[in-house]
Amino acid sequence: MPKLLIVDDDIHLRKLVLTYAELDGYQCEEAENGQKALEKVNSKQFDIVVLDVMMPELDGFETLGEIRKRSQVPVIMLTSRGEEYDKLLGFNLGTDDYVEKPFSPKELMARIGAVLRRGGKKSCDNLTFGEFCVSPGSRTVTVGGKVINLPPKEFDLLLYLVQNERLVLSREQLLNKVWGYDYYGDARTVDTHIKSLREHLGDNRRVIQTAWGVGYKFEYE
Repeated sequence: MPKLLIVDDDIHLRKLVLTYAELDGYQCEEAENGQKALEKVNSKQFDIVVLDVMMPELDGFETLGEIRKRSQVPVIMLTSRGEEYDKLLGFNLGTDDYVEKPFSPKELMARIGAVLRRGGKKSCDNLTFGEFCVSPGSRTVTVGGKVINLPPKEFDLLLYLVQNERLVLSREQLLNKVWGYDYYGDARTVDTHIKSLREHLGDNRRVIQTAWGVGYKFEYE
């Protein structure tokens, strides 16, 4: 039975998520603020965390930053703030997905399931192109021996592009394969992640090439 931690200062929202999650077979715990969430993450093992952004004292971004110092547990953030900057900040800190309020509980459960399924798909074979190496087993990227730290979702996106080297993949294909067939997003989700991924790659950003009007491809030159 997968373990879910629900973090939100709104007790009614917590109970709503808990009700649907338990019906789907999850074992749930709650935290009413970021500090309580960190205490639970430090003392217990969770399979996934649903984390609100707007909380007093320690907000969701600060909480996520602290979680990532000690754990790679998948995190889905709940937010009423849909600006691109906020999403990029969350992805840079290591969130796996966003759900904007107000949301459908069924959609949230679908996204939780998709994130957990993706986490189980791993291979140990390194993918090497010159000095550029992607290691699915350890979920690391190295260039010339230097490690590039990527948030979980950006790593998944890069890995799928690398596994299909030189093939142009449409935004719809990337949504389906990286986010899951039951993902309720749109093409802007892919574009936002590609932008953030390129920022993390820095001087190596050219390996992610744009096919205008279609999508993206990985090509190491």
